[in-house]
Amino acid sequence: MRLLLATLFCAPLLSQAATLAVCTEASPDGFDVVQYNSLTTTNASADMLMNRLVEFDAEQGKLLPSLAHSWSVSDDGLVYDFQLRDDVQFHHNADFAPSRNLSAQDVLFSFQRMLDAQNPWHKVATSGYPHAQSMQWPSLIAKVEAVGDQHVRITLTRRDATFLSTLSMGFASIYPAEYADKLLAAGTPEKLNSAPIGSGPFVFERFQKDAVVRYSANPDYFGGKPAMDKVIFAITPDSNVRLQKLRRGECQIALSPKPQDAQAIAGDATLKSAQTAAFMTAFVGINSQHPPLDKPQVRQAINLAFDKASYVKAVFEGSAEPANGPYPPNTWSYAKDLPGYAHDPAKARALLAEAGLKDGFKTTIWTRPSGSLLNPNPSLGAQLLQADLAKVGIAAEIRVIEWGELIRRAKAGEHDLLFMGWAGDNGDPDNFLTPQFACASVQSGLNFARYCDEALDKLIADGKQSSDQAERSRLYHDAQKIIQQQALWLPLAHPTAFALLSSKVEGYKVSPFGRQNFAAVQMAP
Repeated sequence: MRLLLATLFCAPLLSQAATLAVCTEASPDGFDVVQYNSLTTTNASADMLMNRLVEFDAEQGKLLPSLAHSWSVSDDGLVYDFQLRDDVQFHHNADFAPSRNLSAQDVLFSFQRMLDAQNPWHKVATSGYPHAQSMQWPSLIAKVEAVGDQHVRITLTRRDATFLSTLSMGFASIYPAEYADKLLAAGTPEKLNSAPIGSGPFVFERFQKDAVVRYSANPDYFGGKPAMDKVIFAITPDSNVRLQKLRRGECQIALSPKPQDAQAIAGDATLKSAQTAAFMTAFVGINSQHPPLDKPQVRQAINLAFDKASYVKAVFEGSAEPANGPYPPNTWSYAKDLPGYAHDPAKARALLAEAGLKDGFKTTIWTRPSGSLLNPNPSLGAQLLQADLAKVGIAAEIRVIEWGELIRRAKAGEHDLLFMGWAGDNGDPDNFLTPQFACASVQSGLNFARYCDEALDKLIADGKQSSDQAERSRLYHDAQKIIQQQALWLPLAHPTAFALLSSKVEGYKVSPFGRQNFAAVQMAP
């Protein structure tokens, strides 16, 4: 058996109370993170309020203990034993005060509500559990057991090389079973979403949609009380306004700035920027279930029609690398030898004619109203795509849809062409393939191409079951070939992740996965 151990980690403390204001680009969908899949929601809930059994450290590139201080894996790769910390306290609010620390019962509750259709909490998530479903947890996890008060055993039905990494994702956050029992008995299960309780570095105070989320520091946090006594998410959809608020001192951190904003502050001694290569891909999802987009030639024609180089230059302004497929180039199974689709309108028209559409067709382009890291200028991007498609005879109507509504309807498969992006949560290449291209992800809604293919699905499944990285790379290389040949996406760009900061902010690091950690942030005098 392999036993993994690590030391405790602590956040630095400040002698003076302080408030950190963070300008964010959108409201979270809610705070019961298992129900949602947007990064905005993960940032506001899982990153601030919750912990997982393990966490992925992007700098070290490895998993670290969190709620589990150690774990072991059986030789056959099917049985995982986790030893839990005994000093983890859950938050309390006006309606709830925990009577005990974290125990195995909390892990059982958090998993079983997603896995067991008969669990009374299962139906509370009216839209299901998109990540758990996409990761095929109901068929993967045979059972979750409390071997002791601080000992959890998870048994799988098959080997899965990605399972431990998946446990670091936001949807694998651990909730207090005591609080859930209290809410269910009171007939108010919705409060798990609106009045969340976790064990994380910050405690939820209140949320005003499209305005603000307020948090206070958790004085009992097992990692050490955060330096900032208060954190405020000031929801500010317009990136220009986020920058203005930063300049006025109304925010100390502005997330998802436009690329030129980082250049604009270069001469301002009161501001600074932080950046890293993002483990993300911006793309246009092509709904393969909507005729005539169900024809490979049509999807290929869309890829050929688009002038990607001009798009990346105009929208990302030199802060991104053009994408050739789903993986960022720093992924260990990245297929760098795939040919891609060079800009070729003549060939695009020929493919449309081959598909019986020499006169073109009508379609729609969906995009969000406000900019984000993966889509800094939604209006310009959609207009560029619309213009290029028109040149080959495709008349595309642009529809601007509020972010939450866009996600909900896209998961239902209502879109034709959809500006979207994906951030890998844990450094494993499967975190792009299973959510975005597995058959199970069509049902959960995360597969925005709405494409299910037995050969592709088998490559993804086989890759997860292999413990040999070279073998996994070979399988994922073949999967990337199918994805490109079928033109399931119009890959756009791999961006640089930026944040703009007050020069007084210390200890903040930009995550390549888009996750947020404010527990170690301090404000210099």
